[in-house]
Amino acid sequence: MQALPIFFNIQQRLCVVIGGGDVATRKVTMLLKASADITLVSPELCHELQDMVDAQKIRHLAAEFSPEQLTGACLAIAATDDEAVNVAVSIAAKALNIPVNVVDAPDLCTFTMGSVIDRSPVVIAVSSEGNAPVLARYIRTKIETMLPAGYGRIAAIAGEFRDQVKAKFATTQLRRRFWEDVLQGPMVERVLSGQEEAARAVLRDVLSDTPSTASKGEVFLVGGGPGDPDLLTFRALRLMQQCDVCVYDKLVSPEVMELVRRDAELVYVGKARDQHTMPQEQINELLAKLALEGKRVLRLKGGDPFIFGRGGEEIETLMQHGVPFQVVPGITAANGVSSYAGIPLTHRDYAQACLFITGHLKDGTIDLDWDAMTRPRQTVVIYMGLVGLADICQQLIQRGVSTNMPAAVIQQGTTQRQRVVAATLADLAEKVSLAEMKPPCLTIIGEVVLLRDKLNWFQPE
Repeated sequence: MQALPIFFNIQQRLCVVIGGGDVATRKVTMLLKASADITLVSPELCHELQDMVDAQKIRHLAAEFSPEQLTGACLAIAATDDEAVNVAVSIAAKALNIPVNVVDAPDLCTFTMGSVIDRSPVVIAVSSEGNAPVLARYIRTKIETMLPAGYGRIAAIAGEFRDQVKAKFATTQLRRRFWEDVLQGPMVERVLSGQEEAARAVLRDVLSDTPSTASKGEVFLVGGGPGDPDLLTFRALRLMQQCDVCVYDKLVSPEVMELVRRDAELVYVGKARDQHTMPQEQINELLAKLALEGKRVLRLKGGDPFIFGRGGEEIETLMQHGVPFQVVPGITAANGVSSYAGIPLTHRDYAQACLFITGHLKDGTIDLDWDAMTRPRQTVVIYMGLVGLADICQQLIQRGVSTNMPAAVIQQGTTQRQRVVAATLADLAEKVSLAEMKPPCLTIIGEVVLLRDKLNWFQPE
């Protein structure tokens, strides 16, 4: 290690930046985030810096650099494309014992600025000591994907309880163990799901002289997306790695299931038409029962929990039992599958509306809003409609939809097993039958299907 990594408090302290272009803009922006008092020295300014001056965020000295401009500064940054000016800034700052950074000139610097991951008050900086700044940015990007944006809020709430913890635990070792337990417990997930007051309640309970003996678990209602595991959200992946039990559906792809914590208990509750491994009411009660046993329960669903996923029914039961839960949206099949099939759901030339329909209702019958489905210049997306496809097509034609209306059925969309049958409303059911399409399938009806020939970008191996 050739440089000491430190965090330097520059709030309301004078920092001088020499330069007026894009590089100076980046440096000024970083200093503003740290609440510095900034003087900018440059004969001319780019538009972004001029806007900051006009907004009175920074001061501007329209002049060439001279050493006296650094008087009283706590640090200096040279961000010009004039090597002579940069050298002069470095010499002057060093003579005044002012930390100096010269962009892209490590030999002229007494400090370098790392590539920053900002989760204030948690801040991480990655430095290559000026040797490979692009590598430092690459590493920062990797870390960014691992750290939820809410980690700063966790730190802020922990700070609120710091004095209480210090008063309750006499030694550093005891305090460290306390925070290690807290940061692996429910307090963290309360914060990350936006329930900050509930997080404070957890901390108050743990710190009380008579903490609650009933250790409730939690339910994570997570949308697993349409199949491709790369479409999972960061939060979904994090919770999949934290669960004690995973209750999952038939529509969750094997690739997504591979990302669930290895030692989690797996409970399959999948449903096919008229074949329910477990009735919905029992699933609802199972989730509550497992959580009340103190377990972290991952309720993993294909697509999005709130779009034909019965997520609303499940959280109603959880609320009745007082079970904490959070809902993590997923990319619904309509969005994911249509994109991978090269079929935009809306298009200025073809469709200004999109209608999501479920192909069978609660009692398994087909009784749809046919009038709504026959409106012009819209796209109709039908979930779970494969069994009744012939009847659906016939009903639409009888109600005036053209027999030549483009339509498509996509099987196991977004995965390497994706298959697409495109046809017209008149012959769609026959072609799907000949192709022996199997669930899960999504049906798209509308003129946007015509665009598939041009936009078919996804080619499964």
